[in-house]
Amino acid sequence: MFSDIGALELVTLVVLAVLVFGPDKLPKVIQDVSRFIRKIREFSDSAKQDIRSELGPEFKDFEFEDLNPKTFLRKQLESNEDLKELKELRGTFDLKKEMNEVADAVHGRETAPAPASSAAPAAVNGSPDLLKKQDKPDTGERPPYDSDAT
Repeated sequence: MFSDIGALELVTLVVLAVLVFGPDKLPKVIQDVSRFIRKIREFSDSAKQDIRSELGPEFKDFEFEDLNPKTFLRKQLESNEDLKELKELRGTFDLKKEMNEVADAVHGRETAPAPASSAAPAAVNGSPDLLKKQDKPDTGERPPYDSDAT
């Protein structure tokens, strides 16, 4: 219950309780709070038993903690026979390799080293390499006109 409260926080709460309730009334307040928590737990346990009895015998191993999505998925995956196949499939898939191949394809790079080409732009599958910088035109030469770009 107090797993996430540190020692300093616990001491602060005790000092605050002594200051608010006083040393005379503090034992009575602690008894009342513990009695209240006990009643809430009893009410919760009886509600769980009522729900289990209403659900019937097919839900005899039903736990309310299984309603947490993480717990539910973990339980389903552990009981699944195909888990080994899923792990094998996951082991064969290398995301970094796949991403590098896609990046190489987008940038027009080949996976094997390409031979050095002459002054002409490299052609991949018969098309010019659009990502390679073209030679600058002469100062007197006009750049080509692209009607689709205007």
